[in-house]
Amino acid sequence: EPGVTTQLHQLSVYEWYVIESGLGLVQVGDDAPFAVVAGDTVSVPKHAAQRITNTGHEDLCFLCVCTPRFSQECYTSLE
Repeated sequence: EPGVTTQLHQLSVYEWYVIESGLGLVQVGDDAPFAVVAGDTVSVPKHAAQRITNTGHEDLCFLCVCTPRFSQECYTSLE
């Protein structure tokens, strides 16, 4: 939903955000946050701090693709 930011977290697997619709701001590791739009793909290395914020007026819809597959054990909250 507009204005929502995911919890700052890291995964012990590789992840890609595939933006399907909406506008967002992604933070990965120590890099400055950057804007994303529909059609963008963001690569997130293992153990990199990450979060995404919906900066638009519509829902931000994106896929999280993980390899190996996601399990709750690979998730670590950084908040």
